[in-house]
Amino acid sequence: MSLTYKDSGVDIEKGDALVERIKTKVKRTYGDRVESGVGGFACLYRAGDRLLAAGTDGVGTKLKLAFECNVHNTVGIDLVAMCINDILCTGATPLFFMDYLATGSLDLEVSEAILDGIVEGCLQSECALIGGETAEMPGMYNSGEYDLAGFGVGEVFPDQIIGGDKIKPGATILGLASNGFHSNGYSLLRKVIENESIEFKKKFLRPTKIYWKAVKPLLEQKLITGMSHITGGGLLNIPRINSNVDYHLTSSLEDWSKNYFDEQYNWVQEKASLSIREMLKTFNCGIGLVIITDEPDKTKALLKDVTVYDLGVVKEGKGRVFLGNEEF
Repeated sequence: MSLTYKDSGVDIEKGDALVERIKTKVKRTYGDRVESGVGGFACLYRAGDRLLAAGTDGVGTKLKLAFECNVHNTVGIDLVAMCINDILCTGATPLFFMDYLATGSLDLEVSEAILDGIVEGCLQSECALIGGETAEMPGMYNSGEYDLAGFGVGEVFPDQIIGGDKIKPGATILGLASNGFHSNGYSLLRKVIENESIEFKKKFLRPTKIYWKAVKPLLEQKLITGMSHITGGGLLNIPRINSNVDYHLTSSLEDWSKNYFDEQYNWVQEKASLSIREMLKTFNCGIGLVIITDEPDKTKALLKDVTVYDLGVVKEGKGRVFLGNEEF
């Protein structure tokens, strides 16, 4: 059995191509208060003396696994995390969150469990859940199925924006450990584990780690010059910070599994006969957030309750990622 993310029905390159195709169309809607729009981790909009940072996302096909395992109290955390971790990459402080739940027929117990997870995610993010929408659409979803989407908004002052433009060659690349597969790559992951027991599958429902409390003191002391949320596309998210430099990671492709995989990643790679390159393009592979800093020792000293890795260094270049001596 040898699979790729594309084999499972997800074409990352096509998704990137769509973003490029719609950028010009979307910009027709911009006014002079849009600081940054489509293409970044989050969007920035001027509001008086500050900017609002906004990000939207869903949970993806990880929901299919939640349906199968009848576990619904963690996917709400995933929902909040996927949005809030994105807006953190601008340097913003989370303010509020809104959710959208769609289902064929409302199940009160399941819906309450979902909401419990969303509330927990907002508590971890220190943001307010100020509203949402629930839609019943018979015929749209199979019995027992639902979909989730949401968006988060934060604020950042002009002198606090992390846009990647301050990154210089010689800066240190740090990686914050993930909490498993987070909420991307599940179209492939579900194929790999489809014949396993329900109890085994439940292990893959660990919720996405929310990094707000970890990076908050770093933002307060302005220690970060760039941040990347590692989701779909894996390590290829890093150049989104700044495409005018290269990112040299000291670990080679061959050593990545030894340095950053836990037993779940190793099992999936072996079970599906996936190459390390395919793993790193599909999953976060142990790193959920990448931080660029000029003061690594001070930064690491302030990072609490999260495992921190020295990943590498920034060099002059043009937006490439290197693992060891090999371009990724």
